[in-house]
Order: sequence, then structure tokens, then C-alpha cells
Amino acid sequence: MANVTVIGAQWGDEGKGKIIDWLSNRAEMVVRFQGGNNAGHTIVVGDKTYKLSLLPSGVIQGKRSIIGNGVVVDPWSLLDEIGRIAAAGLAITPDVLVLAENAVLVLPLHRELDALREDAASQKIGTTKRGIGPAYEDKVGRRAIRAIDLADPASLPGKIERLLAHHNVLRRGFGAPDVDADGLLAALNEIAPKIAPFIGSSWRELDAARIAGKRVLFEGAQAVLLDIDHGTYPFVTSSNTVAGQAAAGAGVSPRAIGTVLGIVKSYTTRVGEGPFPTELTDATGEKLGVRGHEFGTVTGRKRRCGWFDAVLVRQTCITGGVDGICLTKLDVLDGFDEINICTAYELDGKRFDYLPADANMQARLTPVYETLEGWQETTAGARSWAELPANAIKYVRRVEELIGAPVSLLSTSPDRDDTIMVSDPFVDR
Repeated sequence: MANVTVIGAQWGDEGKGKIIDWLSNRAEMVVRFQGGNNAGHTIVVGDKTYKLSLLPSGVIQGKRSIIGNGVVVDPWSLLDEIGRIAAAGLAITPDVLVLAENAVLVLPLHRELDALREDAASQKIGTTKRGIGPAYEDKVGRRAIRAIDLADPASLPGKIERLLAHHNVLRRGFGAPDVDADGLLAALNEIAPKIAPFIGSSWRELDAARIAGKRVLFEGAQAVLLDIDHGTYPFVTSSNTVAGQAAAGAGVSPRAIGTVLGIVKSYTTRVGEGPFPTELTDATGEKLGVRGHEFGTVTGRKRRCGWFDAVLVRQTCITGGVDGICLTKLDVLDGFDEINICTAYELDGKRFDYLPADANMQARLTPVYETLEGWQETTAGARSWAELPANAIKYVRRVEELIGAPVSLLSTSPDRDDTIMVSDPFVDR
């Protein structure tokens, strides 16, 4: 099938928004399949910048966009985002957007619990306090309120009672007051008519798209190293971020996810807590952060920066199911005399060509570097291989060799059109 699934192959913030927007121009439907409003995409189109958290990137181009059942959705945040995009001149209507009827809702009590836990923890996870984790917990605990429940106000009091039987016990343990059931019911009844026009059966839409032979783009949030199973646990998100989740989080066959494109930054960044073997806390790390404008789209938090870690990306290409990568922010490396790439780790006299699962080991790893000659010319805005310096091309080719995956796309600036296509993800596999 001529579909494409896009995932992050590091710790997020790799530039997925721009690439998904670029690919959306060639797709007929875009589907978000996991996460919540704890992750953001920044899309630059001409002189306009759009910051999206819940809305699939396809809305920028007016493509049919689906928030799948694998996403946990804060309805107030969703409406706010729709309003901000509308204020920028793009109307988001039910003709453009569909919210899966079986998607779980993030409620105020989830945000409050998230903050209570993080503030009380001696070891911080680095949560955004958006309530994503607690919402996924309620989903697995079979007490969550879903989008479709808003259409049945008579059933909401009983569902709220079941939910609060769990949450109020937790809140008392933190010394927080019980949730007002009547207040929560009133808030849900107030927002229901505003959300209702967007609610639909996403799996049926996707099946119709399959029958019609339409091109579908599946859009992931966060990245493989934040996957609840395959990431640097416990410093991870609360959902599966690998390509395999696209099928479950959208309601399609695993065969339907098509080519898997992993988005990879030309260096490495991370937001929040957790291990980071190639982190640079010196002037070089500061330079990468300043040149790359490394601040979180959602939280504004400063990102930690370091050299490219080929060990990690080789591993995420395997666990994430990546067929090819898009290498972004190559221009940030312009002007360095030398550029390092991590090719292995050392710990207690032993060398590792993979990331051990043990968190204590991860925190003590020392990177083994290979040094490449940098380039003084600019790559910013390049749209063909011919415009790239020879050493920049050597760098890209060495990355391919070390991670065992080809570069399908190359991004040289935040602008949509500053993209070099090596192979077509919708066709070549």
C-alpha cells in the first residue's frame, strides 16, 4: 500500500512537523495515532509558523485529518488549538477533522494528578504535567471517559462515579481535596456540543480510504527512545511510539502502515530527565542549542544537546521498524571544524554496540567517538545534493553506514521547501 508512517527515531523534537507537513501535500489523509497534547509540532510555511499539539499536521493543508483512538485527548486543549489555528486563517471544520469516538479524554483531574505526582517525586520523570500518563492509566484500568460518552449525557454520572472512586482515594493520599462530581459533569456537558461535530468512526473512514486506494500518512508523536517499552525507562512517555502502534492506534491492518520513515536530527537532543550518553554540557553543546533553537514546542523547556549517537539510532531503526530516515537540521552543523559521531559505548572496561536496558548502566555509559572533518560552507536552504559541501555529504553517508538505514529525505532548514528527496517514501521501499 502507498501509505507512509512517520515516527521520531531519537528522543523527540527531530522536526517531524515539517516533514509530515511536506509529505501531507502528497497524501489524502493524515492520522495521528498516539500520545496527547504533551508533544508539539512546529510547521513553518512562508512567513507563518503553526504550533500543533493534538491536531494532525495535515490540517495545515486542508487534508482530511484523523485523531485516532490511540490518542488521549484533552477536549479543552483541542478546542483552544482549533481556535488558535482559526485565528491564523485556517478554519478547522468537521469536513477536515475527525476525532475517533473511542479516544479517551484527558480531564482536569488527570492534569492535577500528574502534577501532584511529579512534584512529590524524589526522582523526577520530566512529565509535562498535561495529564497524559494518568489518562492512559484510566484507559487500561477500564474506567476512562471516552469521546463517544459525551453523546450520552444520561450515562455520564455513573461513569464519573466509577472514575472518582479511584481518583479521590489517590488525591486524599496527596492531601488534595476530592473532585467535585457535579462540577466535572457540568464541565463535560458544557463542552460536549462543541466537540460532538468532530466525533466519528475513524476506523471506518480509514477502511473506506483503503478501498478507494487513497494515500494515508500516519503521524507519530514523541519518539522511539520515549516508547513505554523500548525507550529509556522510566524516563519515557506513557504510550507506544514505535511504528507498530500506528495499526492499533488508528484501527487498521499492520500491513496498512506502509513505509516507515524515521525522523532523525543531525545531532542529538533531549528534553527533561533521563540518560543521555553524548550530552555536551560545554560551549559546543551550548552552540548546538543556540543554533538549533532548542526549546520545547509545548513546554518551552531548554533541550539538552550532544553529538549524533549512531548506536541509539541504529537500535531505534530496528525496534521502530524504520525503512529509511529523514535527516534534519544538517545546517546546524555548518561551521564546525570537527564533528563527532558516537559509534559505541564503554562501561567498566566493556564495550557495547547497543543501549543496555538497565537504567543504572545507561546513566554511566561513556561514548566512543569517531571524528569527521567538518565543513565551513553553508547547507542552509539547500534543495539538491549538488548544493551540499563534500564533507556534509560524507557525513550523511557515514550516518547511513553506521545506523544501517538509508537517508530518504534531507532537511536543511525549518522551511517546508528546503527539503532534498533522495527516495520517495510513498513509492520506494
